Amino acid sequence: MATPERKRPRILIVDDEASVRGFVRRILEREDLELLEAGNGQEALEVVEAESTPIDLLLTDIDMPVMDGERLAAALRARFPTLKILFLTGVSERLFLSGEILPENCAFEDKPITARALCQAVYLLLYGTIEPPGRSSSTSPVSGR
Repeated sequence: MATPERKRPRILIVDDEASVRGFVRRILEREDLELLEAGNGQEALEVVEAESTPIDLLLTDIDMPVMDGERLAAALRARFPTLKILFLTGVSERLFLSGEILPENCAFEDKPITARALCQAVYLLLYGTIEPPGRSSSTSPVSGR
């Protein structure tokens, strides 16, 4: 549970497939996280513009109509330089075409993803560990329960 001194991390889930967004939301709803959703990059920018609090983590697909995840990540990083980014994609090989490594505080997971892998990636980006603060491994989805 969040304490009054600690704000809940805010995650923006962006994927053009409603089933993927729903899966991610169902997994992350069990955690102490605030979740926002969008169906593409342009819609995500509109969601962020409507919100008064910055987001802590962008969880986005790469290959989407209207605006892809890479352009969205760049636009949001310009606004929130410390933004953490998790690319959840079926085309991860595109991330490395230029020969560059991922920027700091960025990671990727290939689709399909398990609940355990999703939570571990989110926790690692948000907290620097695969377990969220204050939770024992016996109550975490990361433990396999």
